[in-house]
Amino acid sequence: MTSREFTGEMTGTFLLVLFGCGSVAVTVIFGAHSGLMQIALAWGVGVTISIYLTRHLSCAHLNPAVSFAMVLSRRMAASKLASYCLAQLVGAFIAGLTLYALFAPSIAAYEAAHGITRGALESVRTAMIFGEFYPNPGFGAVVSLPHAMAVEALGTFLLVLIIFALTEECNVGRPNDSLAPVFIGLSVASIICLIAPLTQAGLNPARDLAPRLVACMMGWGSAALPDRIGGFIFVYVLAPMAGGALASQLFVRILEPQAKKRNNSRCGTPAVPVEKGMAS
Repeated sequence: MTSREFTGEMTGTFLLVLFGCGSVAVTVIFGAHSGLMQIALAWGVGVTISIYLTRHLSCAHLNPAVSFAMVLSRRMAASKLASYCLAQLVGAFIAGLTLYALFAPSIAAYEAAHGITRGALESVRTAMIFGEFYPNPGFGAVVSLPHAMAVEALGTFLLVLIIFALTEECNVGRPNDSLAPVFIGLSVASIICLIAPLTQAGLNPARDLAPRLVACMMGWGSAALPDRIGGFIFVYVLAPMAGGALASQLFVRILEPQAKKRNNSRCGTPAVPVEKGMAS
C-alpha cells in the first residue's frame, strides 16, 4: 500500500465518521435532528463527500468490510488488506477524538442536566454518540445478540452488493462513474432507515471500533460496550465482515457471470456495443 492510498483511506474514513457520528451527537445533545431520516441523510452525505474527496487517492473503501469483500473478489491484492483496515481505523479514531474535543463540555452539561453518571449503565445515552448499541437506546425494539448479528450482516450485505453493482462495468445499467458516490451515499441512508432502530446500523467495523475506543478512554469505560461481554465484536465487526463477504461472492459467482452473458447475447442476437463514455 502506498502512502497516497493510506492517506486516502484515513482521510475519507475520518470525514465519514466525523459527519455521521456528528449528526448523532447533535441529535443526542441538542435534539438538532427530529427524525431518523435526517440522521440517515447526514450519514449518506458524509459517505458521498468522503468518496468524492479521496477516490483519486485510494479505492475509497472507507470500510474494512468493503476492503475484505474486494480482496475476496480479487478486486484488490490481499497484501493491501491490513494496511487499508489500519488506515480506516486510524481515520475513525481521529474522528472520534475530534468529536469529543468539539462536544466534551456539552456532553458533560447534558449528563449533569439529566442525572447521568458517566460510566454507569445509563450513560449509554451519551456513549451512543461514539459506538453503536443493540437494541438502539432511542427505540423500543427487542433485539438479541443473534438477531443483531443477522441485522448487521444483512445491512452490510446490501451495502456491498450495491457498491459492486454501481462500480462494475458488467452492469451496463449503472449510473455514470461520476454519480456512483451519490447513489452509494443514498444506499447507506436507505439501509440506515431500515435497520438503525434495531442496531444503530454500524455496517462498518472501523466506524464502530475506533470511536468506541475513544469513549472507553474518555470515561465511559465498560458502559461503552453494548453488552459488556464482548458480543459487540460479533455484531459490529464479524457480522459486517461476513455480510460483505457473502455479497461479494454472490456478485462474482452469480450476478456478474449472468450480466456478462446478458451483455454478450440478447435473445440470440449479439448485443449492440456500448460506448465507453456511457458505460463508465
